[in-house]
Amino acid sequence: MVTPRTLRTRARILDAALDLFERQGYDATTVNQIADAAGITPMTFFRHFPTKDAVLVTDPYDPLIADAVGAQPADLSPLERTRLGLLTALGDITPTEDTTARRRVALVAQSPSLRAAVSVGTDATQQAITDRLVADGTDPLDAAIAASACLAATTAALLAWGSAPSDVTLTDLVRRALAQLAPAGATS
Repeated sequence: MVTPRTLRTRARILDAALDLFERQGYDATTVNQIADAAGITPMTFFRHFPTKDAVLVTDPYDPLIADAVGAQPADLSPLERTRLGLLTALGDITPTEDTTARRRVALVAQSPSLRAAVSVGTDATQQAITDRLVADGTDPLDAAIAASACLAATTAALLAWGSAPSDVTLTDLVRRALAQLAPAGATS
């Protein structure tokens, strides 16, 4: 169970890590420095994040996304259920989360070594979506294709967002990316 204290500790670690990464660079920052800045021990850091890169590429949204996909009408195609589910989940992102996400994405976009870590995070999200669609009766291959296509569009938008003008929101770019996958005549 995730407690309010756990969430506060994770947020403190994330803020400390982002500040250090932005100030001295990702590669020059150590876990010990992050732990010191967050007022925790390195052991506590590793209870929340398995690796340093996980601070930037791990997000808590997989269950939210899977639930949003599962809440879409079952008579829609797997691709459309996934697309609409992602759009629904995106609507639950707060302005504070949006600001933190922009900082994370900008750092990831600057570091080729972190792009591989993004792929691992995307795999976990894809699996959560695929599992939900399969649980609802979708063929496993069709579910994987739908999840993969929507997440590829979303990832392209995320990486573009890191260098987009400050008035462009993540929501703007993800909606634009997912619109490319919409059936002809769809309005969302």
